[in-house]
Amino acid sequence: MDCKFSKNERLHSKKLIKELFDKGSSFFLYPFKVLYLDNPGISENQLLVSVSKKKLKNATDRNYIKRRVKEAYRLNKHLLPSAQGSNKLIALIYVSKDLMGYHEIAPKVIKTLKKIPVAKTSLE
Repeated sequence: MDCKFSKNERLHSKKLIKELFDKGSSFFLYPFKVLYLDNPGISENQLLVSVSKKKLKNATDRNYIKRRVKEAYRLNKHLLPSAQGSNKLIALIYVSKDLMGYHEIAPKVIKTLKKIPVAKTSLE
């Protein structure tokens, strides 16, 4: 099991981010609003973590949350349901005003990853 969070797994392409926000599906699972989109053109799942400046004023607090979320994803990305050749663009948008520690964030990231549906293949 590969437990790295490489640059290929980070969603940073403006074109792909725009496509995710325009065409993606979403659901809410506190403290995250989750957007996801199947994209067969990418080599692996890509993640975007966002924390609102409006909710958490201090940059150190926003970075604290982003580090915890990325770490929880890194350790639990194997739980993400996957179909052959179907990779996803995922955005985790933190919407809480509260500062949560790793032990509060990790179970919620796990629930979120399990809730993202498997893509339908063209054979079905």
